[in-house]
Amino acid sequence: MRRQIDFERLHNFRDLGGYHTRDGRTVRWGRLYRSDSLSKLQGADWDRFLSLGIRTVIDLRYPWEIEAKGRVPGAEGLAYVNLSVEHRPYDQAEIDPDLNPWRFLADRYAEVALDGAGELRQALEIIVSESTPQVFHCASGKDRTGLLAGLVLSLLGVAEDAIAADFALTELATERLIADWKAAHPDRTLKWPGYGRAPEEVMRLFLSDLASTYGSVHDYALKHLGADETLISQLRTQLLD
Repeated sequence: MRRQIDFERLHNFRDLGGYHTRDGRTVRWGRLYRSDSLSKLQGADWDRFLSLGIRTVIDLRYPWEIEAKGRVPGAEGLAYVNLSVEHRPYDQAEIDPDLNPWRFLADRYAEVALDGAGELRQALEIIVSESTPQVFHCASGKDRTGLLAGLVLSLLGVAEDAIAADFALTELATERLIADWKAAHPDRTLKWPGYGRAPEEVMRLFLSDLASTYGSVHDYALKHLGADETLISQLRTQLLD
């Protein structure tokens, strides 16, 4: 099976399948995908997307992003849900270059984990609600998408090393994400040199912060997201072989 799925206009689309859990099970291939904005789908890319059999799209962007950039095209049998998990917007292009970039991003993820508990729980509920392929995405498929992917994989029992490595696969898309930003903002200067980057350290810091605050990612889900053991068990049933 192939993790990276190539598209002309999408830069960061991949399958979350194939990762092994601590109890010896494996995340199912072709069941849950992560991506950058699906509003870019058209032509051959759209045909390739439809061939994956995806039946639910979870869009993690702000409503104003969707209004400005569009959403996934409509298709018969394709459900679409907008769950804006981030509640404190910030402009990554304007991040102070003198800040510790990975600590800065991990702190923003912690804010999403705190503020977006309701939306994150809803995302988990949608993922367990059906057995057909699904995809979740944000703008670049890096931060909000990476956060949800990290939570899902952690609750499935995937080891931190694999979760961090999956997060860092976004680095393969960094150059194209930067090129897209420059094309969309020809009159602006990209001040932050970390734009589009996704080193493992960011995800490791985020998971460590959750463990320090709540005891574990599992306990975070129970204590703050409002999830219960039944939901987590259903997640494992739906996504693990």
